Amino acid sequence: MEQLTQFIGANLIYIYLIAFTVLLGFEVISKVPTVLHTPLMSGANAISGVVIIGAIILIRTAEPDDMISLVFGTLGIILAMINVVGGFTVTDRMLEMFKKKKKA
Repeated sequence: MEQLTQFIGANLIYIYLIAFTVLLGFEVISKVPTVLHTPLMSGANAISGVVIIGAIILIRTAEPDDMISLVFGTLGIILAMINVVGGFTVTDRMLEMFKKKKKA
């Protein structure tokens, strides 16, 4: 518990920044028309790829007893992979709509 308190105290500005970006992102995305959600999700796949690479680097450089870094790195990989897989699935479904259908 003391390690968590020290971590929060040392990184308070980053915690505020993450909270602000989450709220700002929610506000921006909620104002996007439905028609643009699929192309934006395709672009988000690239960002999630960067998050995955960053989380892998975090896990590789973390000390074995640094549980906070290991947990956040693992959580970052899991959530980013869900976003990547979902984004590619939606993009694939969107592109299927533009393919010409074979006549029987």
